[in-house]
Amino acid sequence: MKKKFACEVDCAACAAKLEDAIKKVDGVEDCNVNFLTQKLTLVADDDKFDEVLDAVIKKAKHVEPDTVITV
Repeated sequence: MKKKFACEVDCAACAAKLEDAIKKVDGVEDCNVNFLTQKLTLVADDDKFDEVLDAVIKKAKHVEPDTVITV
């Protein structure tokens, strides 16, 4: 399943760092963090999507505490 979320990041470097960290989360098939559009595109298995999304949000807060992902 592929879904998009609003994702507030401060700069392009932060977005790249966040994207790299999210791609390492178990269950994430692919992701893209776009600084210009302030969007997170997440691809994960349908059956575990909610679990993966929770893990992604926790990882994002750990890597970039100012990041806000709107679900």
